[in-house]
Amino acid sequence: MKKLPIFKNEEEEREFWADHDSTEYVDWAKASTVVMPKLKPSLKTISLRLPETMLAELKLLANKRDVPYQSLLKIFLAERISKELHS
Repeated sequence: MKKLPIFKNEEEEREFWADHDSTEYVDWAKASTVVMPKLKPSLKTISLRLPETMLAELKLLANKRDVPYQSLLKIFLAERISKELHS
C-alpha cells in the first residue's frame, strides 16, 4: 500500500482523489461498515406547478395514507426514478 499524503485542506484532498485510485492507498478488505444515523441528505426547495385537479388527487391519496402530500409526492418520484434507471 502506498502512504496516504497529508492534505492541507479539503479541496486539496478532493483534487487528489479525483486523480488517484483509493485501492492503492486503502485496504478495503479490512474496511468495516459505518452507520451514520444522523446524516441527512441535502435538500433543495423547488417550485412546481401542477394542475389543481392533480394536486387535489395527490392530497386525497396522501390523506388516505395519513402522510403529508409532499412526502407522498417524493415517494412517487423516487419509485418512478428507480424504475426508469433500472429498466
